[in-house]
Amino acid sequence: MASTCNSNQLKQQIEQMRIKMIEIATVKGFTSDESIHISRELDKLLNMYQELEEKEQSKLIK
Repeated sequence: MASTCNSNQLKQQIEQMRIKMIEIATVKGFTSDESIHISRELDKLLNMYQELEEKEQSKLIK
């Protein structure tokens, strides 16, 4: 999905997913299957963003 994304693209996807998660959790509850699914997808995006940032930092150190 975002393997070729840059940092800014991932930030946008993260923000969109956060908004979606809040909207669904507000309507269906924080423990609904859909809220949990979106939360997991958001976690994946956040992990990808962190990995990308770590790679960028290691490039700067070298």
